[in-house]
Amino acid sequence: MKSKRNLTRFTYETTAFQGWRLCLSRAGTTFTKYYSDKRYGGSKKSLAAAESSLAELVQLVDNSRRVDNKLSQATTRKARKLLAKS
Repeated sequence: MKSKRNLTRFTYETTAFQGWRLCLSRAGTTFTKYYSDKRYGGSKKSLAAAESSLAELVQLVDNSRRVDNKLSQATTRKARKLLAKS
């Protein structure tokens, strides 16, 4: 499988982790979460979980309020909580 925008595929044979990494940067804040193939039951299922989380995160961050051109603390907390539950 090929990497997509904001989603990177990790398939190194020499490491214990194989899966997808979600990484989104907006307004000086970076959000990162790893989706393991082992936890989600395969590469397609981990990709589906990463894509759904990315869609929710993009919607939250892009529609949020900015303070001095940065994301507000409330938005940052909501985004981290959203990533923690998925």
